Amino acid sequence: MSDVMQLSVDRPRQDAAVRAADGEDAAATAAALAARFGSLDLLQRLAAIRAHIAGRVVFTSSFGLEDQAIAHAIFSQRLAIDVVTLDTGRLFPETQEVWAKTERRYGARIVGVAPARQSVEDLVARQGLDGMYGSLAARLDCCAVRKVAPLARALDGADAWITGIRADQSNGRARLAAVSFDPQRNLIKANPLFDWSRQRTAAFVHANEVPYNKLHDRGYLSIGCAPCTRAVAPGEPERAGRWWWEQSDKKECGLHTSPA
Repeated sequence: MSDVMQLSVDRPRQDAAVRAADGEDAAATAAALAARFGSLDLLQRLAAIRAHIAGRVVFTSSFGLEDQAIAHAIFSQRLAIDVVTLDTGRLFPETQEVWAKTERRYGARIVGVAPARQSVEDLVARQGLDGMYGSLAARLDCCAVRKVAPLARALDGADAWITGIRADQSNGRARLAAVSFDPQRNLIKANPLFDWSRQRTAAFVHANEVPYNKLHDRGYLSIGCAPCTRAVAPGEPERAGRWWWEQSDKKECGLHTSPA
């Protein structure tokens, strides 16, 4: 075998070894952060994430209570963390209002990542404007176009992803870790409010006079796209208002995956 051919065979093996080593390093960093989280308040947790991760860190916000608490911790400390939102094209006016208020409050810009126009046009041509009501497959198709694909663009080149997940939001989310290495996206995923309750989150937001979505005052506990979100009735689970027409206790869109 010639030297040139030998190089072409060995290089993929070498690259795979580098990726595996990077994953091991990231997993170790995630474990170290998770071990520290218990003794840190929210601002300290965000600062620790920024201090321990050398590359680009992205926080994705949907402007719910949890995300507003995290945004306050980022903006008030002027941390070098990119704050983005998935601008699906179907957001509530109240959500857009709190987006603008947050930018004014902190003198910051929150980047909106929109779905590709052609993908949206093709989606509507396939299923109609509100085709997501027709079946679970159609709804997941809509989520894939409007949320999952834009998230991939938002996280492109990132070394860490910060989310507003709390463990008590659902059984599926309780299986996620406070900080972990996400092999699917090849980055560290941090959930700094993982062990907080909704009540604690709301108290933090109000104590710090953080702008919040007024839909929360009208029973909308978990807020997504307008056609897919309703208020929650007394006694219903927190995420019952998301995709309420589906008979399932798994209320997710594909952004967050549970470990097997």
